[in-house]
Amino acid sequence: MENIALIESFSEFKDDKLIDRVTLMAILEDVFRNALKKKYGSDDNFDIIINPDKGDMEIWRNRVVVADGEVEDPNQEISLSEARKIEPDFEVGEDVSEEVKLIQLGRRAILALRQNLISKIHEHDNTNLYKQFKDIIGDIYTAEVHHVRPKAVILVDDDGNEIVLPKEKQIPSDFFRKGDNVRGIIENVELKGNKPQIIMSRTSEKFLEKLFEQEIPEVFDGLITVKKVVRIPGEKAKVAVDSYDDRIDPVGACVGMKGSRIHGIVRELGNENIDVINYTNNTQLYISRALSPAKISSIKIDEESKRAEVFLKLEEVSKAIGRGGHNIKLAGLLTGYELDVIREGSPAEEEDVELTEFSDEIEGWIIDEFAKIGLDTARSVLNHDVQDLVRRTDLEEETIMEVIRILREEFEE
Repeated sequence: MENIALIESFSEFKDDKLIDRVTLMAILEDVFRNALKKKYGSDDNFDIIINPDKGDMEIWRNRVVVADGEVEDPNQEISLSEARKIEPDFEVGEDVSEEVKLIQLGRRAILALRQNLISKIHEHDNTNLYKQFKDIIGDIYTAEVHHVRPKAVILVDDDGNEIVLPKEKQIPSDFFRKGDNVRGIIENVELKGNKPQIIMSRTSEKFLEKLFEQEIPEVFDGLITVKKVVRIPGEKAKVAVDSYDDRIDPVGACVGMKGSRIHGIVRELGNENIDVINYTNNTQLYISRALSPAKISSIKIDEESKRAEVFLKLEEVSKAIGRGGHNIKLAGLLTGYELDVIREGSPAEEEDVELTEFSDEIEGWIIDEFAKIGLDTARSVLNHDVQDLVRRTDLEEETIMEVIRILREEFEE
């Protein structure tokens, strides 16, 4: 097989890969030099001439003429009689350049060349792909569902690149079919062997922040700054926003008239409940805003331990804690303080008993269910309607009725 014919054969890879001819030729030279090292022990005395415009190449071996019987290194030296077969007027000490045909490398070596070339091109593609996606980590990306697996959804973009959306990076309500377009952020690019694995996320706080940039012009233009985002994916999120222009209401601009601007973001996130609040350096005010919709009576802050005692009237406690404890948890994450809810009592108020005191009669997981909605004392449970408790907890009506019976016996005694 002639050199040029093999080059044309190799060049077919160029049509399938995002690789220019010059790069392909550089890879070719590297591959051929490796083959020469294996065949002759060294490639130092070989010239490889590649013409990227014509797509052809020549290999020349340079040797020194020595007297017959004095050849010590056949790769570096050639006997006088052998040299004169190439050119009859050669003399000892002169340099001989002889073209090497690929066929001289042997059929097995030529097959190895092809495999090595494929490997090098894949390596080049993988390096470029790794750099390409490494540069857009944290950006929103759209790809199409190619395959749905139990632990991940495999996506493919317009260039045929495979992107993985793991189960734990999906919003709990997400449901995908083959052919669906999916938006998320490129969260990471990992090297698995030599192949990059591109990881997408829809649960990251960064995804919500980028959606604000994409959907709200003032955020995109920098007139409004997203200071912090915290999420319980698919359930609830809190976003603190600020503006350095007093004429702009950052919350109003983000939410829009009757929620028109934020509606698209909520829908994208599986109807995740999003609270947008004004950021402030005033810690007390910031905590108060973070616990919205509850109305705070007063706050006692311990800067050293980063804890805050939040005093609320009884009817505001459940609002502050929120369904499943989500509101108070996110408020703590947003402000950076551990928040303790303190119920305000009056002198005339009857004595109350912590629910944990009934642990010998009421199972711990049931007590935890009440605590999730801010009810951790006997009277706080008794002050609620049974049907309301059924609606707000994961408890059966019979279980709640039994708890109420136990609590009432305590006060009747």
